[in-house]
Formats: sequence, C-alpha cells, structure tokens
Amino acid sequence: MMTEQRVPLKKRLELGESPVGMLVRMPAEPLIEYAAVAGFDFVLLDCEHGPSDLLALQQHITLATARGMASLVRIGRSGTDDVLRVLESEAEGVLAPHIEDAAEAAAIVRAAHFPPLGGRGFAQYGQAGRFGTVPAAAQIRRARENTLVAVMIETGKGVADADAILAVPGVDAVMAGPADLSVSMGLTGGVDEPAVRDAVARINTVAAGAGRHVLTVVGDEERARAARPGLIVYNVTKVLVDRFRQLADGARDSSDGDT
Repeated sequence: MMTEQRVPLKKRLELGESPVGMLVRMPAEPLIEYAAVAGFDFVLLDCEHGPSDLLALQQHITLATARGMASLVRIGRSGTDDVLRVLESEAEGVLAPHIEDAAEAAAIVRAAHFPPLGGRGFAQYGQAGRFGTVPAAAQIRRARENTLVAVMIETGKGVADADAILAVPGVDAVMAGPADLSVSMGLTGGVDEPAVRDAVARINTVAAGAGRHVLTVVGDEERARAARPGLIVYNVTKVLVDRFRQLADGARDSSDGDT
C-alpha cells in the first residue's frame, strides 16, 4: 500500500515552508531511497535532459510516493502531451522549460488541470485515482487543490515577458534557468555572470509581486539558505561530484604526507 504524502508541496508553500528536494536524471532509484531516508521532501525528475522513458518515470514516481516523498517532473520541450501522463502517474506537479510568453504558460496550465481551469482528460483507473477507488469528485478536487504548475524562464524573451507569464492564472511557481540564460546571452559563466544574476533577480522580483513561488536549484547549503523561501532543489550531480573530488583529493593529500 502506498504511503500518502502528508502535506502536498503546494499546500506547504502556501503555509510559508521551503520544501527541500533533489534534481536527478533517471535511472536514480537508489538516490531516491537515500534522499527519503535522509529527510528530503521531494524529488525533481529531469525528463528534459537525459532519458525520459515514461515507464521508468512512472516507476520512479511510485518509489518516491512509497517512500513518502512528492515528485515533480521537468517535462521535455515537445509540447504538453506528457503532462497528462506525468500527473496520472501521481506526480504532484510539472516544471515546464523554456516558457517565453503567456500563451505557452497558459497551455501548460490547461494541460495540467481539469475543467474549468484547464482541459486535462479524466480517468479514474490510474495511480492518481488510486485505481478507481477514489470518487471522481474527490479526485478532481484533490487535483485542483494540489497540482503544482511551475514554469522555467531561461531566455531573454522570457525575461522580457516575465510579468505576463507570471500573471497567467494557474501558474504557481517559476524557476529561472541560469545556464540557458547565460548561453542565450552569449556568455558561459552561468549564474556567476552579472547579467545573468540581474535576469534571475528580475524574474524573482516579478514572482514576488505576482504572488508566485520560486524554485531554485542549488549546489550547497549556503546557497540553499539564501534561496529561501520557496522550493529548494539540490543538483545531486554537482553535490556528488564535488564531494567525490574532495574525498579523492583528501586521500591523496594524506598519502602525499606519509614518509
């Protein structure tokens, strides 16, 4: 029997909390279990970069749910087709990359929500409906209240249209994409570039004014503390590589000092 998420991410954000998650690419089953045992609140499964097989994705979401963690999924850029399948697999929300205008944001909202807010197709016999055991009205109400729709702004056009994007009803959160922002500006320094930092600050300022939450990807505890409030996501690849390098260098330093 799957464990019910105690408080959905969307509700926790509304309460002023800052849930902590990890960004991973599949396959990542052991990492999900390690994170759950360590006390993480959610996993962000990246299906934009890396493998995005829907069967494997469903298995990762099921594992996270069983371990008491929520799942968000960063979908690919092929449109809104995957949104329905992601949410029917019991993910709590989607993160849509490369949103550049209000129309694109509205399309994601329509795909993620049942009428009247959206046009998502309804089925009771998947994970989201607990295989037909949840009454239709309760399933629809839970989806309306708990589905988290987040968008990524990661181009100059998106930054310019941030006010309109974040004014779209049903958009709950935004994530600035510093890597793509940097490349789109002809820069290579990512978030360390002053122009990129300015763009990220503008996005976050617009989000605050529009009452939208902010999702921030970080690589260490210092940046995680600075990112509050909002959704905080550790880039697990960076965390692990940095830590492995420290371990390797530490071992070499010790052995170099032996005589």
